[in-house]
Amino acid sequence: MIKALRVDERLIHGQIAMVWSRELTLDGIVVANDATAQNETQQMALKMAVPSGIKVIIKSTDDAIKLLQDPRADKMKLFVLVRTIEDALKLAQALPNIDYVNIGNVGKAVEAKKTTLSQFVMLTDAEITALKALVKIYPETALQNLPSDKKELASDLIQKMGL
Repeated sequence: MIKALRVDERLIHGQIAMVWSRELTLDGIVVANDATAQNETQQMALKMAVPSGIKVIIKSTDDAIKLLQDPRADKMKLFVLVRTIEDALKLAQALPNIDYVNIGNVGKAVEAKKTTLSQFVMLTDAEITALKALVKIYPETALQNLPSDKKELASDLIQKMGL
């Protein structure tokens, strides 16, 4: 079962490893990212950040979808991480049973014209378009940096900002 799908351009870091993994009582983390799936050094670094007892699987986006569609995945509590809104949309279109879609930390790494939705989420026009499509599939998609933070529905922010 996919407890959460999170967009976080940092993928696995302290907040994911320590705070989110405890909050969601995870069995495993699936990183769905094409570049990371090809980079052994980055894979090792990400795996070292996770507490023992939590399995980490790093796959390309397409391979992650295949893995998560396997009925055996339903028996595990999984946290799926992607770097981009577009990758989250791709997974959401293929995976109908995600408990929570979370936009956590995106938009700081690349310089471009962006709209600031929150302190941690800055999106290009193309990313806003993808977010709107994501919200149509998962209306409860929310911006939330930490589990203790208030969830802000993406649909409310889109409407409030006139996007």
